[in-house]
Amino acid sequence: MVRTLLALQGGLLRGALAQVLSAEHDIEIVGEVDSPRRLRAAVRAERPDVAVVEFDMLTVAELVRLATAEPTAEPSLDARVESGTGPAAGKRRAIVPIDRKEPGADPTAREPGTDLTAREEPGTDPAVTVRAGTGSPSRPAGPPVGALLVLVEQRRAGRLGPLLAEHGHRIGFLSREVPPGRIVDGVRQLAEGRVVLDPDLVVAALEVADSPLTNREREVLDVVAEGHPVQEIAERLVLSAGTVRNHLSRIMAKTGARTRWEAVRIARESGWL
Repeated sequence: MVRTLLALQGGLLRGALAQVLSAEHDIEIVGEVDSPRRLRAAVRAERPDVAVVEFDMLTVAELVRLATAEPTAEPSLDARVESGTGPAAGKRRAIVPIDRKEPGADPTAREPGTDLTAREEPGTDPAVTVRAGTGSPSRPAGPPVGALLVLVEQRRAGRLGPLLAEHGHRIGFLSREVPPGRIVDGVRQLAEGRVVLDPDLVVAALEVADSPLTNREREVLDVVAEGHPVQEIAERLVLSAGTVRNHLSRIMAKTGARTRWEAVRIARESGWL
């Protein structure tokens, strides 16, 4: 069985894709999450063979870290049973309530300076939807995720260049517009160690003019696009506020923008984000 984790922000898409994949005799859905923090918890608890991830959910650097990270400690069988993911929990799917936050807080925000593969005690994140009975205490040592299947909007194809060249066997890319059957095939192919690339995305990536922005500048601009102020950008990317301001100054000079918001618009229209 190909143990598969879904990390998509849209509940409708995530639920529909879960049904399609679950109907396959050789694919098992071990979890469904909708934010980076919940993805981190599910990866730590389940160590799936393949994770289907929405491109906008993570920065490029986070995708690379998740696909190439060192193994994390395997939770004990007792801990997995207690948290509802071990064999003794039965086959019924368990849905755990979303954690409560202070009014006005961003429910999908990731803690500053945390890494997607950071070790925490199992069962501490209550905001993960898991399929009970999927835990496997005897899984072999290896990266926390076998492979990533990333779903990308066509307009974001220009961001894929470095990933296509360096991580083709660990990270597959499909357009968000492909039919569900293509995603099913992609999950199987990645589990077998084969390369998964949408030819339309490759063509779109080649057609985009070379970006003047560095990878770090694109990461900064990605977080700017989410509406975060300088201090929060610094905390999320583990940088100083001064370094973020320097990056923003260079970004605006390279794009010819007068404000950071205009820089986001120009970069998106140019395919650099």
